[in-house]
Amino acid sequence: MSDTVVVGLDVGGTSTRAAALSLDGARLGEGRAGGGNPTSHGADRAAAELLAALRAALAGIDPTRVRAGVIGLAGAGRLLADPNGRDAFDSAWAEAGLCCPYAVHGDALVAYASGTAAPDGTVLIAGTGAIAAQVRDLRLDRVADGHGWLLGDAGSGFWLGREAVRRLLTGLDRAQAPGDLGRRVLSELTGATAVDDRPRATVDAVVQAVTRRPPVELARLAPLVVSSARDGEPTAVALIAEAAAALAQSVSRIRPPGAADPVVLGGGLLTGDTPLAGAVRAELAGRWPDAPLLSAGDGAAAAAWLAARDLPEVTDPAALHARLVPPPA
Repeated sequence: MSDTVVVGLDVGGTSTRAAALSLDGARLGEGRAGGGNPTSHGADRAAAELLAALRAALAGIDPTRVRAGVIGLAGAGRLLADPNGRDAFDSAWAEAGLCCPYAVHGDALVAYASGTAAPDGTVLIAGTGAIAAQVRDLRLDRVADGHGWLLGDAGSGFWLGREAVRRLLTGLDRAQAPGDLGRRVLSELTGATAVDDRPRATVDAVVQAVTRRPPVELARLAPLVVSSARDGEPTAVALIAEAAAALAQSVSRIRPPGAADPVVLGGGLLTGDTPLAGAVRAELAGRWPDAPLLSAGDGAAAAAWLAARDLPEVTDPAALHARLVPPPA
Protein backbone atom coordinates (compact mmCIF):
# COMPACT_ATOMS: atom_id res chain seq x y z
CA MET A 1 0.00 0.00 0.00
CA SER A 2 2.83 2.41 0.78
CA ASP A 3 3.89 2.35 -2.90
CA THR A 4 0.74 4.29 -3.79
CA VAL A 5 1.07 8.07 -3.86
CA VAL A 6 -1.71 10.66 -3.75
CA VAL A 7 -1.38 14.36 -4.50
CA GLY A 8 -3.27 17.25 -2.98
CA LEU A 9 -3.21 20.93 -3.85
CA ASP A 10 -4.54 23.86 -1.85
CA VAL A 11 -4.86 26.70 -4.35
CA GLY A 12 -5.46 30.24 -3.19
CA GLY A 13 -5.28 33.74 -4.54
CA THR A 14 -1.82 34.39 -3.07
CA SER A 15 -0.20 30.95 -2.91
CA THR A 16 -0.46 27.39 -4.18
CA ARG A 17 0.62 24.48 -1.99
CA ALA A 18 1.06 20.89 -3.14
CA ALA A 19 1.77 17.73 -1.16
CA ALA A 20 2.61 14.19 -2.29
CA LEU A 21 1.89 11.53 0.32
CA SER A 22 2.01 7.77 0.49
CA LEU A 23 -0.93 5.93 2.02
CA ASP A 24 1.14 5.00 5.06
CA GLY A 25 1.35 8.70 5.90
CA ALA A 26 4.85 9.52 4.67
CA ARG A 27 5.13 13.03 3.22
CA LEU A 28 7.21 12.38 0.12
CA GLY A 29 7.32 15.90 -1.24
CA GLU A 30 5.81 19.34 -1.07
CA GLY A 31 5.82 22.40 -3.26
CA ARG A 32 4.80 26.00 -3.07
CA ALA A 33 4.15 28.52 -5.84
CA GLY A 34 2.32 31.78 -6.40
CA GLY A 35 -1.42 32.35 -6.48
CA GLY A 36 -3.18 29.81 -8.67
CA ASN A 37 -6.78 30.96 -8.61
CA PRO A 38 -7.89 31.31 -12.26
CA THR A 39 -10.61 33.78 -11.30
CA SER A 40 -8.00 36.14 -9.85
CA HIS A 41 -5.09 35.53 -12.20
CA GLY A 42 -6.45 33.98 -15.40
CA ALA A 43 -6.33 30.33 -16.40
CA ASP A 44 -2.88 30.29 -18.01
CA ARG A 45 -1.05 31.93 -15.12
CA ALA A 46 -2.97 29.82 -12.59
CA ALA A 47 -2.04 26.64 -14.45
CA ALA A 48 1.62 27.70 -14.54
CA GLU A 49 1.65 28.12 -10.75
CA LEU A 50 -0.11 24.79 -10.36
CA LEU A 51 2.58 23.14 -12.47
CA ALA A 52 5.39 24.77 -10.48
CA ALA A 53 3.97 23.52 -7.19
CA LEU A 54 3.38 20.04 -8.60
CA ARG A 55 6.92 19.74 -9.97
CA ALA A 56 8.39 20.71 -6.61
CA ALA A 57 6.20 18.22 -4.75
CA LEU A 58 6.98 15.39 -7.18
CA ALA A 59 10.74 15.95 -7.37
CA GLY A 60 12.37 12.52 -7.08
CA ILE A 61 9.03 10.68 -7.25
CA ASP A 62 8.05 8.43 -10.14
CA PRO A 63 4.79 10.10 -11.29
CA THR A 64 3.35 6.74 -12.31
CA ARG A 65 3.06 5.95 -8.59
CA VAL A 66 0.48 8.73 -8.22
CA ARG A 67 -2.96 7.16 -8.31
CA ALA A 68 -5.23 10.11 -7.59
CA GLY A 69 -5.24 13.82 -6.93
CA VAL A 70 -7.49 16.60 -5.69
CA ILE A 71 -7.23 20.33 -6.31
CA GLY A 72 -8.89 22.51 -3.69
CA LEU A 73 -9.82 25.84 -5.21
CA ALA A 74 -11.99 28.84 -4.45
CA GLY A 75 -14.53 29.14 -7.24
CA ALA A 76 -14.14 25.51 -8.28
CA GLY A 77 -17.47 25.60 -10.06
CA ARG A 78 -16.30 28.41 -12.33
CA LEU A 79 -13.23 26.41 -13.35
CA LEU A 80 -15.29 23.31 -14.09
CA ALA A 81 -17.69 25.37 -16.20
CA ASP A 82 -14.88 26.98 -18.21
CA PRO A 83 -13.49 24.65 -20.93
CA ASN A 84 -10.41 26.83 -21.44
CA GLY A 85 -9.61 26.89 -17.74
CA ARG A 86 -10.07 23.15 -17.36
CA ASP A 87 -7.92 22.54 -20.47
CA ALA A 88 -5.14 24.67 -18.95
CA PHE A 89 -5.26 22.67 -15.71
CA ASP A 90 -5.39 19.37 -17.64
CA SER A 91 -2.27 20.41 -19.56
CA ALA A 92 -0.41 21.34 -16.38
CA TRP A 93 -1.37 18.01 -14.79
CA ALA A 94 -0.09 16.09 -17.80
CA GLU A 95 3.07 18.20 -18.09
CA ALA A 96 3.91 17.23 -14.50
CA GLY A 97 3.94 13.62 -15.74
CA LEU A 98 0.66 12.61 -14.10
CA CYS A 99 -1.64 10.16 -15.87
CA CYS A 100 -4.13 9.58 -13.06
CA PRO A 101 -7.42 11.46 -12.81
CA TYR A 102 -7.88 14.43 -10.53
CA ALA A 103 -10.92 16.08 -9.00
CA VAL A 104 -11.54 19.75 -8.25
CA HIS A 105 -13.29 20.68 -5.00
CA GLY A 106 -14.14 24.00 -3.42
CA ASP A 107 -11.66 25.34 -0.91
CA ALA A 108 -14.36 25.25 1.78
CA LEU A 109 -14.58 21.47 1.51
CA VAL A 110 -10.79 21.14 1.69
CA ALA A 111 -10.71 23.40 4.75
CA TYR A 112 -13.38 21.23 6.37
CA ALA A 113 -11.47 18.03 5.63
CA SER A 114 -8.30 19.54 7.06
CA GLY A 115 -10.03 19.68 10.44
CA THR A 116 -12.02 16.45 10.59
CA ALA A 117 -12.78 13.17 8.83
CA ALA A 118 -16.44 13.34 9.86
CA PRO A 119 -18.63 13.04 6.75
CA ASP A 120 -21.16 15.61 7.99
CA GLY A 121 -20.60 18.99 9.61
CA THR A 122 -20.09 22.68 8.99
CA VAL A 123 -17.15 24.84 7.97
CA LEU A 124 -16.82 28.55 8.66
CA ILE A 125 -14.01 30.48 6.99
CA ALA A 126 -13.01 34.07 7.71
CA GLY A 127 -9.99 35.59 6.03
CA THR A 128 -10.13 38.38 3.47
CA GLY A 129 -13.64 37.09 2.71
CA ALA A 130 -16.06 34.95 4.69
CA ILE A 131 -18.18 31.91 3.90
CA ALA A 132 -20.04 29.17 5.75
CA ALA A 133 -20.93 25.79 4.26
CA GLN A 134 -22.76 22.69 5.33
CA VAL A 135 -21.03 19.41 4.44
CA ARG A 136 -22.96 16.22 3.78
CA ASP A 137 -21.14 12.97 2.99
CA LEU A 138 -17.99 15.04 2.37
CA ARG A 139 -19.70 17.13 -0.29
CA LEU A 140 -20.62 20.79 -0.03
CA ASP A 141 -24.36 20.97 0.46
CA ARG A 142 -25.70 24.39 1.43
CA VAL A 143 -23.57 27.55 1.43
CA ALA A 144 -24.09 30.91 3.14
CA ASP A 145 -22.42 34.21 2.29
CA GLY A 146 -19.16 34.13 0.36
CA HIS A 147 -20.87 36.80 -1.74
CA GLY A 148 -17.75 38.92 -2.10
CA TRP A 149 -16.76 42.29 -0.68
CA LEU A 150 -19.48 44.26 -2.48
CA LEU A 151 -22.48 42.18 -1.44
CA GLY A 152 -21.47 40.19 1.61
CA ASP A 153 -18.50 38.57 3.39
CA ALA A 154 -19.90 39.77 6.72
CA GLY A 155 -17.38 39.46 9.53
CA SER A 156 -14.42 39.05 7.17
CA GLY A 157 -11.10 40.86 7.11
CA PHE A 158 -12.49 43.17 4.44
CA TRP A 159 -15.56 43.84 6.57
CA LEU A 160 -13.42 44.68 9.62
CA GLY A 161 -11.25 47.05 7.60
CA ARG A 162 -14.20 48.80 5.98
CA GLU A 163 -16.06 49.19 9.27
CA ALA A 164 -12.95 50.59 10.97
CA VAL A 165 -12.77 53.28 8.29
CA ARG A 166 -16.48 53.96 8.58
CA ARG A 167 -16.18 54.45 12.36
CA LEU A 168 -13.29 56.85 11.77
CA LEU A 169 -15.25 58.86 9.20
CA THR A 170 -18.34 59.02 11.42
CA GLY A 171 -16.26 60.39 14.27
CA LEU A 172 -14.63 62.96 12.03
CA ASP A 173 -18.04 64.06 10.73
CA ARG A 174 -18.97 64.72 14.37
CA ALA A 175 -15.70 66.62 14.94
CA GLN A 176 -14.65 63.96 17.48
CA ALA A 177 -10.98 63.18 18.02
CA PRO A 178 -10.15 59.66 16.81
CA GLY A 179 -9.54 56.97 19.39
CA ASP A 180 -6.55 54.66 19.31
CA LEU A 181 -7.93 52.49 16.50
CA GLY A 182 -8.95 55.55 14.49
CA ARG A 183 -5.47 57.03 14.79
CA ARG A 184 -3.88 53.78 13.66
CA VAL A 185 -6.23 53.58 10.66
CA LEU A 186 -5.58 57.22 9.84
CA SER A 187 -1.81 56.65 9.97
CA GLU A 188 -2.05 53.55 7.77
CA LEU A 189 -4.12 55.36 5.14
CA THR A 190 -2.63 58.85 5.13
CA GLY A 191 0.72 58.56 6.89
CA ALA A 192 -0.31 60.95 9.68
CA THR A 193 -2.44 60.84 12.83
CA ALA A 194 -3.21 64.55 13.16
CA VAL A 195 -6.67 65.77 12.20
CA ASP A 196 -6.86 68.96 10.16
CA ASP A 197 -8.39 72.06 11.71
CA ARG A 198 -11.16 71.41 9.23
CA PRO A 199 -12.04 67.75 9.90
CA ARG A 200 -13.64 67.52 6.46
CA ALA A 201 -10.20 67.89 4.90
CA THR A 202 -9.07 64.78 6.81
CA VAL A 203 -12.26 62.98 5.76
CA ASP A 204 -11.49 63.77 2.12
CA ALA A 205 -7.91 62.52 2.53
CA VAL A 206 -9.12 59.23 4.00
CA VAL A 207 -11.71 58.72 1.27
CA GLN A 208 -9.15 59.43 -1.44
CA ALA A 209 -6.64 57.04 0.13
CA VAL A 210 -9.24 54.27 0.13
CA THR A 211 -10.74 54.85 -3.30
CA ARG A 212 -7.48 55.00 -5.20
CA ARG A 213 -6.71 51.39 -4.21
CA PRO A 214 -8.67 48.24 -5.07
CA PRO A 215 -11.54 47.97 -2.56
CA VAL A 216 -10.51 44.54 -1.27
CA GLU A 217 -7.29 46.08 0.04
CA LEU A 218 -9.28 47.38 2.99
CA ALA A 219 -8.69 43.90 4.42
CA ARG A 220 -5.12 44.96 5.23
CA LEU A 221 -6.61 47.06 8.06
CA ALA A 222 -8.07 43.98 9.78
CA PRO A 223 -4.86 43.27 11.78
CA LEU A 224 -5.12 46.78 13.24
CA VAL A 225 -8.62 45.98 14.49
CA VAL A 226 -7.52 42.64 15.91
CA SER A 227 -4.48 44.01 17.73
CA SER A 228 -6.44 47.01 19.05
CA ALA A 229 -9.17 44.69 20.34
CA ARG A 230 -6.51 42.63 22.09
CA ASP A 231 -5.47 45.85 23.85
CA GLY A 232 -9.08 46.53 24.85
CA GLU A 233 -9.67 49.53 22.54
CA PRO A 234 -13.46 50.12 22.73
CA THR A 235 -14.21 50.60 19.02
CA ALA A 236 -12.14 47.56 18.06
CA VAL A 237 -13.77 45.43 20.78
CA ALA A 238 -17.20 46.42 19.47
CA LEU A 239 -16.22 45.59 15.88
CA ILE A 240 -14.95 42.17 16.89
CA ALA A 241 -18.23 41.42 18.68
CA GLU A 242 -20.23 42.53 15.63
CA ALA A 243 -18.07 40.45 13.29
CA ALA A 244 -18.44 37.36 15.48
CA ALA A 245 -22.22 37.77 15.57
CA ALA A 246 -22.34 38.20 11.78
CA LEU A 247 -20.25 35.06 11.20
CA ALA A 248 -22.40 33.04 13.59
CA GLN A 249 -25.50 34.32 11.83
CA SER A 250 -24.13 33.07 8.50
CA VAL A 251 -23.71 29.62 10.07
CA SER A 252 -27.28 29.81 11.41
CA ARG A 253 -28.62 30.14 7.86
CA ILE A 254 -27.48 26.64 6.98
CA ARG A 255 -26.96 24.73 10.24
CA PRO A 256 -29.96 23.28 12.08
CA PRO A 257 -30.56 24.24 15.71
CA GLY A 258 -29.26 21.60 18.11
CA ALA A 259 -26.91 20.01 15.57
CA ALA A 260 -24.07 18.12 17.25
CA ASP A 261 -21.80 17.38 14.28
CA PRO A 262 -18.48 19.27 14.15
CA VAL A 263 -17.82 22.84 13.11
CA VAL A 264 -14.44 23.51 11.52
CA LEU A 265 -13.07 27.05 11.68
CA GLY A 266 -10.76 28.14 8.88
CA GLY A 267 -9.08 31.25 7.55
CA GLY A 268 -6.44 33.42 9.15
CA LEU A 269 -8.89 35.27 11.42
CA LEU A 270 -10.27 32.07 12.97
CA THR A 271 -7.37 29.62 13.13
CA GLY A 272 -5.00 31.79 15.15
CA ASP A 273 -5.25 32.98 18.75
CA THR A 274 -7.19 36.12 17.86
CA PRO A 275 -9.97 37.97 19.68
CA LEU A 276 -12.26 37.20 16.74
CA ALA A 277 -11.54 33.47 16.96
CA GLY A 278 -12.39 33.52 20.67
CA ALA A 279 -15.56 35.54 20.11
CA VAL A 280 -16.73 33.26 17.29
CA ARG A 281 -16.10 30.16 19.38
CA ALA A 282 -18.16 31.66 22.18
CA GLU A 283 -21.00 32.53 19.77
CA LEU A 284 -21.03 29.06 18.25
CA ALA A 285 -20.76 27.27 21.60
CA GLY A 286 -23.76 29.23 22.82
CA ARG A 287 -25.84 28.22 19.80
CA TRP A 288 -24.59 24.63 19.39
CA PRO A 289 -23.29 23.56 22.81
CA ASP A 290 -22.87 19.90 21.84
CA ALA A 291 -20.86 20.51 18.66
CA PRO A 292 -17.08 20.00 18.63
CA LEU A 293 -15.32 23.20 17.50
CA LEU A 294 -12.24 22.31 15.45
CA SER A 295 -9.57 24.26 13.58
CA ALA A 296 -8.66 23.82 9.92
CA GLY A 297 -5.12 22.62 9.27
CA ASP A 298 -3.04 21.46 6.31
CA GLY A 299 -5.19 22.00 3.23
CA ALA A 300 -2.84 20.25 0.80
CA ALA A 301 -2.74 17.12 2.97
CA ALA A 302 -6.53 17.23 3.33
CA ALA A 303 -6.88 17.44 -0.46
CA ALA A 304 -4.61 14.39 -0.77
CA TRP A 305 -6.82 12.54 1.71
CA LEU A 306 -9.94 13.42 -0.29
CA ALA A 307 -8.20 11.97 -3.33
CA ALA A 308 -7.16 8.79 -1.53
CA ARG A 309 -10.40 7.90 0.22
CA ASP A 310 -12.01 6.54 -2.96
CA LEU A 311 -9.13 4.19 -3.82
CA PRO A 312 -10.19 0.54 -3.58
CA GLU A 313 -7.47 -0.34 -1.05
CA VAL A 314 -8.69 2.29 1.41
CA THR A 315 -11.12 0.57 3.77
CA ASP A 316 -10.93 2.93 6.75
CA PRO A 317 -11.01 6.59 5.62
CA ALA A 318 -10.96 7.90 9.19
CA ALA A 319 -7.77 5.97 10.02
CA LEU A 320 -6.24 7.19 6.77
CA HIS A 321 -7.12 10.77 7.73
CA ALA A 322 -5.24 10.34 10.99
CA ARG A 323 -2.15 9.23 9.02
CA LEU A 324 -2.26 11.79 6.23
CA VAL A 325 -3.61 15.00 7.79
CA PRO A 326 -1.56 16.38 10.68
CA PRO A 327 -3.54 17.98 13.50
CA PRO A 328 -3.53 21.79 13.43
CA ALA A 329 -0.59 23.35 15.23
